[in-house]
Amino acid sequence: MKLRILGCSGGIGEGAYTTALLLDEDILIDAGTGVGQLGLNALLKIDHVFVTHSHLDHIAFIPFLVDTAGCQRAKPLTVHALPATLQSLQQHVFNGHIWPDFSIIPNARQPYMRYQPLTVGETIMLDGRKITPLPTHHVVPSIGYRLDSGRASLVFTGDTTAHEPLWEAINRIDNLRYLIIESAFSNAKRDIALHAKHLYPAMLADGLNKLRHDAEIYITHLRQDEADLTMCEITACVTRSHPRRLLSGHIFEF
Repeated sequence: MKLRILGCSGGIGEGAYTTALLLDEDILIDAGTGVGQLGLNALLKIDHVFVTHSHLDHIAFIPFLVDTAGCQRAKPLTVHALPATLQSLQQHVFNGHIWPDFSIIPNARQPYMRYQPLTVGETIMLDGRKITPLPTHHVVPSIGYRLDSGRASLVFTGDTTAHEPLWEAINRIDNLRYLIIESAFSNAKRDIALHAKHLYPAMLADGLNKLRHDAEIYITHLRQDEADLTMCEITACVTRSHPRRLLSGHIFEF
């Protein structure tokens, strides 16, 4: 499996793109503004989008993707997510007001897009690739993902605050090679992080102390205005491993 980071920023700006990860050529993990870096030929190859949660920075380019590629594809784009997340997409995005309902365009029998509900812990198998939703905790229903090639696994947490079931699930993985985990705020903004149910360096350090694997750790969802500060705080707080900043363009093969 090959995972390319299209976007991993907590905001937008020159060179900054929100969360989107391209697995091989045909699967997106979230579809933030990073998807906009792909050309038309690459967009046409995407068959699946696995969504962590319904916030705009993670779903913003699903409407553009299906609108751009839908009429040129032989089969619908499949959007995988928790039932609550799919309901939010249907009610608040693909509702005929914000964007057309491509689940019934051009018709209900052969639409450009279809929804596939997920259940935490139940693995989806796609051409030998295992994708398993993991429990996370955010202000809206959310999940992370385990991507398992058979040889090794990568975990992407998406947006989350401290959540014991997540660490329990991660520690049960026997072939974990990479962990991509968020830290959206610095320690000085602890109150905002707690309110928004994001991690901050001290809380992240507490979680990583529970990790029983010798995995490579990468930090995502950093805000541009304090990314360097947050990484410095993480380096100071986390003593058992050496987390690195995730960047657009990073490629993981496993």
